Amino acid sequence: MAQTLYTQNKIALIWDFDKTLIPGYMQQPLFKRFGIDEDNFWDEVNALSEHYKERGYKVSGESVYLNHILTCVRNGEMKGLNNAMLRELGAEIEFYEGLPDFFETLRQIAKSKLDYLKHDIQIEHYIVSTGIAEMIRGSKIADYVDGIWACEFIENPLMPGFLSQEEFSIETDLEISQIGSMVDNTTKTRAIFEINKGSNKNEAIDVNAKLNAEDRRIPFQNMIYIADGPSDVPSFAVVRKYGGKAYAVYKPGNKKEFEQNDRLLQSNRIHSYGPARYVDDSNTTMWLNMHIQQICDRIVADRELNFSRRISKPPIHLKDEPIPDIEPSLEQDTMDL
Repeated sequence: MAQTLYTQNKIALIWDFDKTLIPGYMQQPLFKRFGIDEDNFWDEVNALSEHYKERGYKVSGESVYLNHILTCVRNGEMKGLNNAMLRELGAEIEFYEGLPDFFETLRQIAKSKLDYLKHDIQIEHYIVSTGIAEMIRGSKIADYVDGIWACEFIENPLMPGFLSQEEFSIETDLEISQIGSMVDNTTKTRAIFEINKGSNKNEAIDVNAKLNAEDRRIPFQNMIYIADGPSDVPSFAVVRKYGGKAYAVYKPGNKKEFEQNDRLLQSNRIHSYGPARYVDDSNTTMWLNMHIQQICDRIVADRELNFSRRISKPPIHLKDEPIPDIEPSLEQDTMDL
């Protein structure tokens, strides 16, 4: 008997981090800890790509900023930086108004109606960011999310020949020295497909495996992607293409970001936009509440329709119908003769 892999009763809210959940960049506490001028750091990062190009190197923006952090560690400007310190610094990240409680408030929508409870609808939050994973894990929002995709660092990498070693020396002074994984604005879409197929929850499902639509853990139509602007256009496009919702936010009162989001709306990149205020009277809150409820209602309707189609009606007792008297016609009488 054919069975689907998942019941598809889950909703995914997928969040960017910098300038979406927080006003600026998460690295601010890091720069503050080591006394590094933030503006100067990003000016150097923005200039590095062109300088490397002149040397014949082609680099990506995300790898440049990560490598520049590693250069600061190696040269002493960030001496001693390790993953434990990054997680500790994450606790200093300041979030937009209403967070992180807003995540739990949205989750409660799935418990607001008996029909939603009957079908065990669940709302999950995911963060997909080009920032640093350990800082997000150390932030106050970490306990409210179901998964994090972001950049990772490796401390004291294994040396050549490690496969033939029986024992490894104990490193007491841990320090990041290599990039473990990198998330950029294009590879964010891979995370979206992992959420869609369920490979983030089941290691047996490869993100490149072919899965029928009915076998995917969270259909795209059950997704809402929330981010701050043009850098997330690839993710907006993927979610929109397959039936999900795309929503952009801007810093409250920031005219340039407002205009930027309006251009995204006019060019059909997003479905709507609003301020990054996650409180009851915010347009963003009302829009998300409305569309989450609409998704919940559709899940209920789809599941109940599917249920009714699969269940045949039981047999019933039939009444005997009286047989009417039929007068033979003249034509019939003639034929009988």
